[in-house]
Amino acid sequence: MADAGDELGHDLGDNLEAVEGLLLGEAPSLTRLEVAEQAGVPMEVAEALWRQLGFPHAADDDVAFTPADVVALRQTRDLIDLGILGPDRQAALVRTWGRSFARLAEWQTLLLADVAREAGADPATQLEVLSEQVLPLVDQLQSYVWRRHLASAGSRMLAGESAGQGVSDLAVCFADIVGYTSRSKSLAEAELVAWLEHFEDAATGIVVDHGGRIIKTIGDEVLFVADDVAAAAEIALVLTELGADDSDDFPAVRAGIAFGPVTSRLGDVFGPTVNIAARLTSVARPDTVLVDKGAYAALTGLEEDRADDAATHADAGSSTYRFRRMRRTSVKGYSRLHSWVLRRP
Repeated sequence: MADAGDELGHDLGDNLEAVEGLLLGEAPSLTRLEVAEQAGVPMEVAEALWRQLGFPHAADDDVAFTPADVVALRQTRDLIDLGILGPDRQAALVRTWGRSFARLAEWQTLLLADVAREAGADPATQLEVLSEQVLPLVDQLQSYVWRRHLASAGSRMLAGESAGQGVSDLAVCFADIVGYTSRSKSLAEAELVAWLEHFEDAATGIVVDHGGRIIKTIGDEVLFVADDVAAAAEIALVLTELGADDSDDFPAVRAGIAFGPVTSRLGDVFGPTVNIAARLTSVARPDTVLVDKGAYAALTGLEEDRADDAATHADAGSSTYRFRRMRRTSVKGYSRLHSWVLRRP
């Protein structure tokens, strides 16, 4: 039995080395000191970059790198020399790269492992075969998706967003699942994953189809933005209506929309408008959408300073939506916050 175990471990090690060589381009042959020296980059700079990328720590004598690491370090040095990766941007941008690709890599690895198991073959052997067949396709597709998003982001900036500060007026909306904690406790792990994936997939489709942009999904919550407040309102209403439909598996949700200046940085959004949208979502009732004063003014056509006057009336509306004024709400960071329930006529 011991011999069989040793043989299995040896075979597994061979497979893992083969997969590593395939993914890295060749088997590791360099230490971190050799990489930094050949790239002409100080060791402390290389260490900082690798740490920000989330790479495992390697000792000075660990042979864990390839010539591709040398090329990557040289290219990073070139970006620093060009001023693209200045001191104020380097850490945040590099950490974002590391986190994003680490999550993507974990998911892709699990996906390939599942495919290998479903094929009924030895997972390690099948993973090597799949990696060789799939990697070039995924590599090209990832570059394609990135370039399409880059073109879209560039077009939005040139169409009017501030290139200097990344500040623009946007509608921001959070939508979260009602009763997530209690529901998640009643589901097996696989069921919970399937349920959340259905939520994320359906929500993403609705957001994109109506002209919004997903910023991030956080388990039971989705954050999206839209240039047009009416688009955000329609998305939020469709999400809550779908959640209220007992014949659909989409979970019940509640949503909050705020409109105003938003700072965009590294794919995320920040500022009081984002905070207000989050606070409104936290106090919204199931299957309802709350909007702030900025969104209310934009949807009704009122000047924002007149929205306070309109707040003296319990109900207001337009040809597209109806609004019901809520009592002023005190939430974290905001006292006596104006809000309206958004409904269809």
